[in-house]
Amino acid sequence: MGISLARIDYIMRHMAKIPLTLTHAVHTEILTVLEGSLYVGFVTSNPDNKLFTKVLNKGDVFVFPQGLIHFQFNYGTKNAVALAALSSQNPGVVTVANSVFGSKPSIPDDILAKAFQVDKITVDRIQAQF
Repeated sequence: MGISLARIDYIMRHMAKIPLTLTHAVHTEILTVLEGSLYVGFVTSNPDNKLFTKVLNKGDVFVFPQGLIHFQFNYGTKNAVALAALSSQNPGVVTVANSVFGSKPSIPDDILAKAFQVDKITVDRIQAQF
């Protein structure tokens, strides 16, 4: 039918996050908080790169537009639960950091260093995480 639903359980604050560099290339996501509270947001595309954020509580809803980098973080002191509705029956996920720093074969260090305006040692340290 062209939609998917996912229940997401977020453990307490110190470990409960969806990566900042998460994007869905082919669908929009609507998130409804069922329990707890979440800090959520997304960044618009170039050239503005504007950050939109909100603290959501039980019953609140937030939309993550298609293709934009976004995050979800458990903002409370208890576990949180949300329901994500996705406008695709096969929702792919792109985690930008994994794609850029964990590609196989690796993107050459000098290209990444120039793109992120850091030295090659920093690139090597980041790549080691993936």
